[in-house]
Amino acid sequence: MSTVVRDSLRAAIARDSAATLMARCAALAACTDKPGEILRTFLSPAMELVHERMRPWLKSAGMEVSVDRAGSLRALYPSQAGLDAPRLAIGSHLDTVPNAGAYDGVLGVLMGLALVEALGGRRLPFAIEVVGFSDEEGTRFGVPFIGSRALVNRLSDALLLSKDEDGLTIGDALSRYAAAHREAVDPLLDPRTAGYLEFHIEQGPVLENRNLALGIVQALAGQSRCHLVFHGRAGHAGTTPMQLRRDALAAAAEWVSFVERTALSFSGLVATVGQIAAEPGGVNVIPGVVRCSLDVRHADDAVRSHAVKVVLDEARSIASRRGLSVEAEEYHTQSAVHLDPTMISLADSAVHQAGYKTMRITSGAGHDAMVMAEHMPAAMVFLRNPGGVSHHPDESVLEVDVAAAVHMGLHFLDEFAVFLEKKESDRLA
Repeated sequence: MSTVVRDSLRAAIARDSAATLMARCAALAACTDKPGEILRTFLSPAMELVHERMRPWLKSAGMEVSVDRAGSLRALYPSQAGLDAPRLAIGSHLDTVPNAGAYDGVLGVLMGLALVEALGGRRLPFAIEVVGFSDEEGTRFGVPFIGSRALVNRLSDALLLSKDEDGLTIGDALSRYAAAHREAVDPLLDPRTAGYLEFHIEQGPVLENRNLALGIVQALAGQSRCHLVFHGRAGHAGTTPMQLRRDALAAAAEWVSFVERTALSFSGLVATVGQIAAEPGGVNVIPGVVRCSLDVRHADDAVRSHAVKVVLDEARSIASRRGLSVEAEEYHTQSAVHLDPTMISLADSAVHQAGYKTMRITSGAGHDAMVMAEHMPAAMVFLRNPGGVSHHPDESVLEVDVAAAVHMGLHFLDEFAVFLEKKESDRLA
């Protein structure tokens, strides 16, 4: 069979796979912890339902299915070379933000399944492990990447003490999950895993503006997340003169404006205050306590760290000037990650062999690939996101772009096999 004919068959298989994948995304969108919107949080009933719906699909593709004790879905497609063969992990996350779209995370997990199905039973010189991580967004505990961090043994004691709104710690939640799932496997990655591949919608407008279906991620911006609490003095809204007030919300508002100005002054920096809660919350009561979040991102860790220091120092300065106090804690730091050059080249080659143009892109959003890349060669592929809307019900992806991703993914599997063969040859030389 000629190369052209073989690739035409691959393109046809990819188109069929894309239609199935889109239907599956819609089916999983119905798995939610909150009727009327898509919401799936770490170890929640909706996550259990997702696992239940995905198991038959994975098993029908010839995969061995399990969950690990961190709540991640694991599915292994064995190699023709037996149990000692190397592995390629293909994954993303199954949890969501509140009022989410249908594709963020889920599409990447289903892409792994689609590639295995597209093989039509053909075995490769390496095994494929599809991973549906239990938590990437951090919605329940305010801490992201729980599933992938568990996989690479990075769940620190401090992280395990993080609490949800009910006061339950991550450690306690994991213990309860393990007790209820006696069949759950070790959450650690198999040492034979030789690489990681993640597909994800772009979550921005760059590919759409360039009229490209696919982009190859070369780096992911570092992140800092902080808690701030402004402590002022509550008082009656009608009887406390303005000059005698210690208004925690007014102080927080001044600080939020400063955060925006600071972010605009650094090229490539983004900073967000996404949560504000005023107490006691009465319409006729001066806020005495205000709790804020802070999220800062940049591809250069030094720039990000400096910006965080600047805005936290200003919070203290504002509080002091207004006769208040402030508590500021940086509770999560993720360094910027540059993905593996060889894996990037394999992905580049795969896109071009499938007949598409692409570009290198830096991700401002965090992904499980950030965690995985610190422990193995990793690559990430973005799919065009019409309108650049994500973390929202209007989030979308084009079926034709999903087909392009499956098509290039099949070429990537071939490229990865050649890469492993050469690596083994070099080792034996």
